[in-house]
Amino acid sequence: MINSISSTQVPEIKEEKRANRGKIALLSLIIFLIFSILVGLLNGASNVSFINLIHVILTQDFSVSSKTRDYLVFIDIRLPRIILGLLVGSALAVSGVLMQGIFRNPLADPGVVGVSAGASLGAVLAIVGVTFPPLFLPFLESYKVIISAFLGGLLSTIILYAIATRHNCTSIATMLLAGIALSALNSAIVGILIFSANDQQLRDITFWNLGSLAGATWLKVGLILPFVGIGLFFSPFLSRALNALSLGEAVASHIGFHIQRVKNISILLVALMCGGAVAVSGGISFIGIVVPHILRLLIGPDHRYLIPCSTVLGAALLISADTFARFIIVPAELPIGIVTALFGAPFFLWILIYQRGIKIL
Repeated sequence: MINSISSTQVPEIKEEKRANRGKIALLSLIIFLIFSILVGLLNGASNVSFINLIHVILTQDFSVSSKTRDYLVFIDIRLPRIILGLLVGSALAVSGVLMQGIFRNPLADPGVVGVSAGASLGAVLAIVGVTFPPLFLPFLESYKVIISAFLGGLLSTIILYAIATRHNCTSIATMLLAGIALSALNSAIVGILIFSANDQQLRDITFWNLGSLAGATWLKVGLILPFVGIGLFFSPFLSRALNALSLGEAVASHIGFHIQRVKNISILLVALMCGGAVAVSGGISFIGIVVPHILRLLIGPDHRYLIPCSTVLGAALLISADTFARFIIVPAELPIGIVTALFGAPFFLWILIYQRGIKIL
């Protein structure tokens, strides 16, 4: 006798398959992340063998006299850079997922809420010397660009949110259009400041806009860890609401989700994560838009798996891109924003062509 599957069992079977696919993808991505971290730690201008790496971790004490060359390379240079790349990559990727979720548009990225343009303006203001000295304590003077960039990104998001929100209701269309206008205004102000900058300031502005993890320190990691950590911790709690929102605001509201609250929390988390990430790394493109696309092709649009997988894949891709940037033009170092754009743009175009079924040849 052949057992038949009832119509009520079909959704359960599909849900189980979707869950298994998500778990397998997450496990595979974690393995990829571990591999990326090891490659980044062991390779560079001064190579460190895996045996030496284990020896440094297990036997090195923390006295100044015991700090060998391998210890200094591993602990003081590469490890903070790897952790910074992990935080920045995860923040940008998850921010992209949240933006695409509340906009219900796969082309949305963290820059939609004005964080990137505002952070760029804040950084340029600090570089050319237009700062507010009372805000910076003496020991934070060397980090004024990071602080200004973060405050600039946060302020832009607040302005954009205020413009798009009326009567406790945020208009996504208004936010998109206002974001375009605000980004153009910020770019115009940056252009004016560039004309007043000297040669050294121009080089600093160019280097910051291209993005880099060079100069990573434990203090930089500590500066952005609270903001990125808060975003990564709370983002998964929005998964079910974003799944419902993909069916439309009316449907999500009838299911029982408070849509305005979901928008508010999502925008706040994106501002914190993306603001912190851009502040320490500069302009790094395509991570926030390509990573969610890749994962939607692999595991589908379910945010319960999309958010954790984006966290891991974003970190792995940025660490891999940073490692590549350190090798491509040795002994110099290519800005990581160039690497992500160089590989991200063609891949994104391929995704669009693949999804539309366009035949080029």
